[in-house]
Amino acid sequence: MQFSHAAAAVSSAFDDPNLIAYGGLEPVVRLAERCGLPALVREHVRLSDSKDGTGAFPAAKLMSLVGGMAAGADSIDDMDRLRHGAMGRLSSGVRAPSTLGSFLRSFTHGHVKQLHAVARRFLHELARHTPLLPGADQAAYVDFDDTIRRTHGYAKQGAGYGYSKVKGLNALLGVVSTPLSAPVIAATRLRKGPSNSARGAAAFVAEAIRTARACGASGLLVLRADSAFYGADVINACRALGARFSITMRMNASVKATIARIDEDAWTPIKYPQAVWDEEGQCWISDAEIAEIRYTAFTCKPKKQQVTARLIARRVKRLSAGTVPAGQGTLFDTWRYHAAFTDSPLALRDPERDHRRHAVVEQVIADVKNSGFAHAPSGHFQANAAWFALAALAHNLPRAAGALASAFHARATTATIRLINVPARLARSTRRLTLHLPERWPWNEDFTQLFSTMHAPPAL
Repeated sequence: MQFSHAAAAVSSAFDDPNLIAYGGLEPVVRLAERCGLPALVREHVRLSDSKDGTGAFPAAKLMSLVGGMAAGADSIDDMDRLRHGAMGRLSSGVRAPSTLGSFLRSFTHGHVKQLHAVARRFLHELARHTPLLPGADQAAYVDFDDTIRRTHGYAKQGAGYGYSKVKGLNALLGVVSTPLSAPVIAATRLRKGPSNSARGAAAFVAEAIRTARACGASGLLVLRADSAFYGADVINACRALGARFSITMRMNASVKATIARIDEDAWTPIKYPQAVWDEEGQCWISDAEIAEIRYTAFTCKPKKQQVTARLIARRVKRLSAGTVPAGQGTLFDTWRYHAAFTDSPLALRDPERDHRRHAVVEQVIADVKNSGFAHAPSGHFQANAAWFALAALAHNLPRAAGALASAFHARATTATIRLINVPARLARSTRRLTLHLPERWPWNEDFTQLFSTMHAPPAL
């Protein structure tokens, strides 16, 4: 590639009032309106009136926040990106960053819960209006995990050192997906940094499962989680709602003894579709063996809280004798074991493979941290909790828009959904607005599909 003019012959000027940097924001925000987001906010979010008007017009302010996050904003000051060029003629009601910051700081715990209710209902509407979760009536998965959002300084309420030894806030996410779809966020919680991972997990699981059911997950629904959430309250909350579970087990003495009772002939060899990097052995592994045995968990609890289900064990050869931990005994001389506790009705290979796919929640966490939740922008804890809930909502909205556009964008991460960050020139003629987009833009067909769908008359 070579430019046609010398550097001295090229200049730049920010002087065109008809340009828009985010031309794809129009059909995306129109999708939010068609799915009733402003109406849901007006119905469920009720901030008390104040003399400075902080709580007034919550729908307009929340739509500004969601639109800004969809356009790539990851801080309150970034919301100013919606007030450039011809955006004022294309949309109305965009609030200034200072107004939005004051609005978020007025949130209390109750207001954040109201925002969670809006997010749940909005996800249901997105699933109803778009092919967001194809195949949910056959099989769906709810995955949840927590992460630490690093913070800096001393003014962040709730910040502290948690399990990762990193100072920050603890964010809990529950995502729902199907074998044919990318995951979307069904529930969020922001907690203090030192919070235990399993704190409030049972109620959170129940909320995520109910949201998945409301979004059309009427078939097999499996809850997947890692060993931090291995507990009787989580599993019993899952079973009470008619969902299955698949949770990584802690390798305590009881689990080790149970695995030792598995006959050597019961182990079935499997091969990974792709090699996996083994941190402990510092090597690549591509095969393993699996087996199952009945196991009763939580025997120290009352009988009604004990759970009997399948213990699925996976063992991987140790390729280096130096990686064997001291004092592990003969069971771990040759193999390293992993165990999952599940009541899945499927044959052995399927639930073991599905359980390893729990890592999809890590992809969502990375995606959210690379977009709307790149920062916890306020010193007020509840403002950050509201921001986190909005970041999840803003994650789901482009995902639904991508599902309308093409199969590629249906699975693209937020950073690679190319439909929003496309420059456009706004033209007005006979009371009509026209967005002039780049000629031969690579994703023009996908954008046209989304734009046409959003501007067609709504189905009756």
